[in-house]
Amino acid sequence: MKIGVGLPGIIPGCDGQTHIRWSQIADTGPFSSLSTIDRVCYGNWEPLTALAGAAAVTQRVQLMPTILLAAVREPVMLAKQIATLDVLSAGRVVLGLGVGGRQDDFAATGQQYSNRGRRFEKIIETMRSVWRGDAVSGEAGPVGPMPVQAGGPPILIGAVAGPAIQRIGHYADGYIGTGGPARIGVVTEIVKKAWQEAGRTGTPRLVATAYFALGAGAEEPGRSNLRAYYSSFMGPAADFIVQGLLTTPDAAKAAIKGYEDAGFDEITFWPTVAKLEQVERLAEAVA
Repeated sequence: MKIGVGLPGIIPGCDGQTHIRWSQIADTGPFSSLSTIDRVCYGNWEPLTALAGAAAVTQRVQLMPTILLAAVREPVMLAKQIATLDVLSAGRVVLGLGVGGRQDDFAATGQQYSNRGRRFEKIIETMRSVWRGDAVSGEAGPVGPMPVQAGGPPILIGAVAGPAIQRIGHYADGYIGTGGPARIGVVTEIVKKAWQEAGRTGTPRLVATAYFALGAGAEEPGRSNLRAYYSSFMGPAADFIVQGLLTTPDAAKAAIKGYEDAGFDEITFWPTVAKLEQVERLAEAVA
């Protein structure tokens, strides 16, 4: 079971030095990946920029947005940015993508919300074409650089709705999800069925996610930050997410075991407090 950790730039107010030092600590182990959460109308850092900063000071961990909102971006430039990150990191990118469900993010970027699912599929097709070195059109030639990973980074889709999950069989290499081992186990069965129906060989990569705030004085600000993030679009239902915050080493270990028993390959722990002691405490808890 691999164990990843989110970068602190997902928390408003994080400073650059904390981001850099956090990345360096994570790279020394026991973590498998560094991840980011994507929003437009929020105080988080832009994911690809944040991961580029992490790439410059790490050598081992994979770089994995969990998830990047593809449908609020122009696909050719997105493909170029991701290929650049793959080159910069010597092929360490694992690309978590999602459609997105917050209308203000689409309004802010001038992208249509109602057709985002259809555009999402086209975006993946376009990016893979760019990464193969195909001409973009009759008027535009290939767009470089070529990614280090042949054909581009592996793609994982984060989704909760049935049609979105079905896309994994045709468009992705795996799945990213959250919600606890019992609930998410049902979703993974849908993922595996979609994979088989698409005639895919092997098995999809399964990545789980969970929020954490460890140590004295961390729980209260962690819950406050988590509630602020989710209440803006979930209202009172945000309390369900807040209740799932992991606040002890034993809780973190139980989450690892639960997802491992459910057949997951990796779990990513997202921070809710932007202090270096958090990544250090998590490393101690899961080592």
